[in-house]
Amino acid sequence: MIVVAVAVGLPLLALAWLRVRFLVVTVEGESMLPAYLPGERVLVRRARAARPGQVVVLSGRGPEEESRWIIKRLAAVPGDPIPREDVPALRDAPGTLVPSGRIVVLGDNPTRSHDSRRVGYLSADRLLGVVLRKMG
Repeated sequence: MIVVAVAVGLPLLALAWLRVRFLVVTVEGESMLPAYLPGERVLVRRARAARPGQVVVLSGRGPEEESRWIIKRLAAVPGDPIPREDVPALRDAPGTLVPSGRIVVLGDNPTRSHDSRRVGYLSADRLLGVVLRKMG
C-alpha cells in the first residue's frame, strides 16, 4: 500500500513542481519577428531576474493587457547604462544608469513592437520568466 502511494505521489509532486517552475506561452503579434512567429509556443522558466539579451515574458499592465503576457528582449537591467540611442523615450531620462526596480525591453521588430522605445522603463516586478526555447 505504501509503495503504491509513493509510486502515485512522487509523479504528482514532480508534475506540480514542474507547473510551478515552468510554463508554456503562445506568442501573439509580430513584435518579436523574425525570432518568434505569431502562434509559436515557447517554454518559459519562471524567474525574478534575467540578463540583457535574454528573451523574457512580462505581465501586461495596460487596460487591454490585464490578463495577457508580453514577450520582449531584455535590453537593460538596474545598474546598466541607459540605452538612450536605442530608446527614444529615455533620451531625456535623468541619470546615467537604469534605476533600481526598472528594466528596459525591446521587441526584435521595432515597427510592430510596443516596448520601452515608446513607454520608457518598465517595472522589474512585471518579469515572469525567461524564454528557454521554442516548443515543437
